[in-house]
Amino acid sequence: MKKYIIWILMLPILAISSISCKKLVEIKETDFIGGDLALRTVKNNESLLIGAYAGFQTEMSIRLNGTFSDELKPGDFYASQSTHEWQFGVADIGIRDNYTAITSYYAVIDRVNRVLQALPNAVVEVPTDNALREKVRGEALFLRAFAHFELFRYYSKNYAPNELGMFYAEVPSLTPQARIPMGEYFTKILADLNTAKPLLANDLTDVFRANRLAATGLHARIALYMGNWNDAETYSTEFINAIPLATRAEFPGIWTDANRRESAFKLNRTTGSRIGSFFRGLFTKNTAGATVPPASISWVPSSKLWNAYDKVNDIRFSSYLIDEPILATVAGKPTKIVAKYAGTGYTTVNENVADIKVLRTGEMYLIRAEARAEKNAFTGANSAESDLNALRAARITGYVNVTLTSKENAITQILGERFKELAFEGHRFWDLKRRGLPVERLDEDSPSALGKTLPANNFRFVLPIPQSETNANPNIQQNEGYTN
Repeated sequence: MKKYIIWILMLPILAISSISCKKLVEIKETDFIGGDLALRTVKNNESLLIGAYAGFQTEMSIRLNGTFSDELKPGDFYASQSTHEWQFGVADIGIRDNYTAITSYYAVIDRVNRVLQALPNAVVEVPTDNALREKVRGEALFLRAFAHFELFRYYSKNYAPNELGMFYAEVPSLTPQARIPMGEYFTKILADLNTAKPLLANDLTDVFRANRLAATGLHARIALYMGNWNDAETYSTEFINAIPLATRAEFPGIWTDANRRESAFKLNRTTGSRIGSFFRGLFTKNTAGATVPPASISWVPSSKLWNAYDKVNDIRFSSYLIDEPILATVAGKPTKIVAKYAGTGYTTVNENVADIKVLRTGEMYLIRAEARAEKNAFTGANSAESDLNALRAARITGYVNVTLTSKENAITQILGERFKELAFEGHRFWDLKRRGLPVERLDEDSPSALGKTLPANNFRFVLPIPQSETNANPNIQQNEGYTN
């Protein structure tokens, strides 16, 4: 009898033996390269790391924050009642297909964990590979911290050390794992981030790869969610000192990708992964040049957001939103639409193609302002007031400085400014959640009474663990308010 060894993906060798074995025959998959070969060199590991970047689906967070909060309202095609009206449960198809972060982010984490596991023994082909090894390790740790933080925003309550975080995956594994307390969870996030920072590139040559300033910006954001006001101020200041605010003339070019102002880290998007197509809010031009409105416009800016801007003087209004009367030529089409991700313009090739700006200076001003307000530095020099005025002055022609009268007044104005500055960047729903505030929509922004208000601290500010996930991993605890 013969002895056979069968290789299946990256799992251990499966051997089938007989009593009398005289020779060995190997049968290998011809269309698969095992991990020992695929990650043999440092450059092989860098290639898998690039695949981890590609796995980030920040569009999910942008979509969720827009439709769950008061940023968007239904257009001419309303097919997401359960999510827009917060009636979803563990088996909701919209949650499963459009907003579920578990599969996406743990896939990213698995990729970087395979890189981190293979890197120490990866073959150096040229002398520069030694430096590359450390850089790849730093980027992998940054992405692991980032992905775990995003999972926290979806599936955990506001930060409290004894409340449940998610499970923290540090090695490639198919073993079902249980969630851990947030205190331990965030200790691991910050350990990864702090280890990564000195290994990362200390320049902005390539903002599509993690760099030292991106780690600083992420640290500021994490500190904001933890209520660590000293760190939030320290790290946001470091970011601001490195990258100043764009001028009013430069600001529109951020969103068409004509420039990289304010950005320390972006996710590249191409015609095959266009972010703006979610909004379906930009009409196209055919090759003959005639305008052709889209078949449907699922989501449009809420009236609440539209009316929040100074439409004449605030450069953000014309950079983020647009009124296209041509859409009215098609029955039932709304004309007020999202233009923030128009990219390079209305063409059949580049319409809605725009990079996702993950960490930028505008957000850092608002993080620092909130941290300073929480420390009761709400007025005067180096205060929430000075940060708010500086940001507004950079965006609004003829802006007149305001004086903040209290911590509470400062927080209210900062949240209102985050609503305008960070619209459609994946923050609004989380902002209301972490500040313990309700989602409140205008009557004209809600097709039914069910979707008008989500009370403060309602359990649906935390998404359910999808039933498909709890079926596959019985060790993962479901969130409060949901039953499988």
